[in-house]
Amino acid sequence: MRDSIFALATAPGRAAVAVVRLSGSHVGEAVVRLAGPLPPARLATLRWLRSEDGGTIDQALVLWFEGPSSYTGEDSAELHLHGGRAVVEQVMSRLVELGLRMAEPGEFTRRAFENGKLDLAQAEAVADLVDAETASQAKQALDQLGGALSKRYDLWRETLLEALALLEAAVDFPDEDLPEDVAARAYPAMQALLVELDRALVDADRGRRVRDGYRIALIGAPNAGKSSLLNALAERDAAIVTATPGTTRDVIETPLILAGYKVLLADTAGVRETIDEIEEEGVRRARRWAEDADLRLWVVDSRSADDAWRQVEDLVREGDILVLNKSDLPGERVDVEFGGERVECSTWNIDDMDKLRDRLQARLVESLSGADFPAATRLRHMESLAAARGCLGRALSTDPELIEVMAEEVRLAARALSRITGRIDPEQVLGKVFSSFCIGK
Repeated sequence: MRDSIFALATAPGRAAVAVVRLSGSHVGEAVVRLAGPLPPARLATLRWLRSEDGGTIDQALVLWFEGPSSYTGEDSAELHLHGGRAVVEQVMSRLVELGLRMAEPGEFTRRAFENGKLDLAQAEAVADLVDAETASQAKQALDQLGGALSKRYDLWRETLLEALALLEAAVDFPDEDLPEDVAARAYPAMQALLVELDRALVDADRGRRVRDGYRIALIGAPNAGKSSLLNALAERDAAIVTATPGTTRDVIETPLILAGYKVLLADTAGVRETIDEIEEEGVRRARRWAEDADLRLWVVDSRSADDAWRQVEDLVREGDILVLNKSDLPGERVDVEFGGERVECSTWNIDDMDKLRDRLQARLVESLSGADFPAATRLRHMESLAAARGCLGRALSTDPELIEVMAEEVRLAARALSRITGRIDPEQVLGKVFSSFCIGK
């Protein structure tokens, strides 16, 4: 029989209220011994919690959830305690005495998955919702928890199974009175699904960027004003600013929230040729971060008297933004060859910073919203989508006479989609998914 478990479901430390969750077949007995007769299901009941010798531990609200009508699908309970450390530790020690054990990370949600209360994509959404820092992250997680992602993948899987049934009918019953084109009838649905999978893969990065953060790199020559621009956008002194070229030696990542989306804004080392070993490493890291970024702001000293800005040209991509900085200074404006969007600004001018921030927010909304269906949120999803697309593409390109080969590819495509929702996930995949959860979930 499976162990009964417990965990502190609220943050540790001093607080007004602490919640301890319990789940498992022995929870009812433990609650009775700790707090007296079981309260009515789902009704918060005020009880005294007692130690083994009858001493008082705390006065708490006790909630009872009888399985399978609970989060985990098992008998469960919640103890809403006063949040002092001594109280929490006494209650948890008492639960150990009663035969329960501390839950592993993600064990409550894993039990919910194993008992059919959630599929794997929904279980991952629970972790994403707990970790959400912005409204967009919370919305994406709630959509996924509500089954939007799973319903889409299950619909695609059903399409593949229907196609597979037609193909296998042609293979298994060649002498039966079946239409001659029974296998060919599977093609239209398969071709339509291939288009949808291609669209999903193109859109796959959107969900990741909402979940992990949209990466914006500030790139440019030394003393172009990247650190000043970072501080102005962050509205705090996140980076050291001096007149000495090469002050920034490493990538400084600063989280922001723009238009409801999480952003990672990175100040990078000034890109130039150097013989200084430390600065050279900083330039290498700057280039690597810039190449992986979703957007680059090419910061150029608009009053520069040299061509130092040209050393960054190879990092600039289509869709990036040229920021002509220090526009408040006197002197002739540098002529930068750039066909994309450009902004002139001074980091000392609040209006300039507001305009740049508005442009960044518009870019985020354009990049991260407005998709036709829920986006994949994890690398695991993207890999399974790519595998399904590859199998389906091979099936459609297979010689029509080799129906058995085509059917096997369709079967593998359906299996790849099943891995996203966890219908056939192996044990090691489940372990990897749930180990990232917090204790108490």
